[in-house]
Amino acid sequence: MTSKTATAPHPPSSAMLAAIPSVDRVLNLGATSTLIAQYGRMPVVMATRSVLATLREEVARGDALPPDVFSEPALAARLQAALEKAAQPSLRNVFNLTGTVLHTNLGRALLPESAVAAVVSAMTQPCNLEYDLDGGSRGDRDTHVEKLLCELTGAEAATVVNNNAAAVFLALNTLGMRKEVIVSRGELVEIGGSFRVPDIMARAGCRLVEVGTTNRTHLKDYAEAITAKTALLLKVHTSNYAIQGFTASASEQALAALAHERGIPMMVDLGSGSLVDMTQLGLPKEPTPQESLNVGVDLVTFSGDKLLGGPQAGIVAGRKELIAKIKKNPLKRALRVDKMTYAALEAVLRLYRDPERITQILPTLRLLTRPLAEIERTAKKLLPAVQRMLADKAGVALKPCHSQIGSGSLPIDTLPSVCIAITPIVKGKGVGTALKKIEQAFRSLPVPVIGRIAESAFCLDLRCLEEDRVGEFAGQLEQLRL
Repeated sequence: MTSKTATAPHPPSSAMLAAIPSVDRVLNLGATSTLIAQYGRMPVVMATRSVLATLREEVARGDALPPDVFSEPALAARLQAALEKAAQPSLRNVFNLTGTVLHTNLGRALLPESAVAAVVSAMTQPCNLEYDLDGGSRGDRDTHVEKLLCELTGAEAATVVNNNAAAVFLALNTLGMRKEVIVSRGELVEIGGSFRVPDIMARAGCRLVEVGTTNRTHLKDYAEAITAKTALLLKVHTSNYAIQGFTASASEQALAALAHERGIPMMVDLGSGSLVDMTQLGLPKEPTPQESLNVGVDLVTFSGDKLLGGPQAGIVAGRKELIAKIKKNPLKRALRVDKMTYAALEAVLRLYRDPERITQILPTLRLLTRPLAEIERTAKKLLPAVQRMLADKAGVALKPCHSQIGSGSLPIDTLPSVCIAITPIVKGKGVGTALKKIEQAFRSLPVPVIGRIAESAFCLDLRCLEEDRVGEFAGQLEQLRL
């Protein structure tokens, strides 16, 4: 029978409790003075109180503690660990090895260097956010990106708010408040965070009029639903799911013609909003604002931080008179974006003027079009290091896998990729527990590694691990603890 005397709890000792030092005593230690100089007095005081409270709990529980637990080196080590943890920022860099390129939980699109530089400049120096340098008077902050948006989409005018949900809300509130908005029943989607189209329409003050069925909606369904109370026709791109089989939907061109015939506007919520023809890059088709506006749609809304590859923003583009009404809505101020967003968005939009190099200079498109052979080279380079760290605990091998675009874009389309698959050396019911421990160990690294569990393995999809971060990833594997 195995002895457990080394780890078994002991009854709490009054002598041990009495030996726990006071806050003042710990603060007067020489090692603590060094920590105060490094972190500041108040953080050290707070950490000291926390450490001593934890020690009291451990003694009260009868935990087996080292004999030197109250020594200066031991207390200093605990304080150091507590201070380092408290000093870590909440928002941290991670390795996105989930296989989802535009991962909502991990920040979606990565910004190019030009956008980062523009944001730094806007943050650290005064700028003409709302100042007309030519006229010497107050200006409109949308002017920093409006011309570029019009150039790239073919719109007459454009405005920017803080995300696409806000763009949809603002447009509907401006044009459809206390009126009816017609939308296909098959397009009443729910996206991440429980954002539902019917809910946002209700909050915008619109009355939803559903037409058609889940899988089939015809032009006549819209035509028959239009009344004197109809404010606009709305078409929502179902970017986060797909209905296949016996389906039908009215085209944007036909809906726009019907809307104009009845004297009402037609609006399309594209959601993701790519500014390039994805098929030209070898990727699945995604509708663009240009295509919608070219067939007569009056307004389009789309995101800045999805396929566009920019900062979080919601863009409304289309007819000049409609955009003017939207900008006069008092809610526009509540939903506006700051100087950093405009700086980043302008820099990203400028990159689209160089379509021949866009897949090299824009991180989102670079990752989506990354050659499989390049991903395989990265995987082979890292495989030995991962195998060495997990040799006696898991099988480690390269496997083909599929990445996804993410953030509701092209939900049923995937991209061929390669992953490092880590399979725990256990059998039966212990596999799930072992996988969770492996996942937690990688998540606990200095720069957390976020993978995915699939087919009884912890998978590290290497599509989003580019060459400039391979060394950083490999270098921290020595700190992996299982």
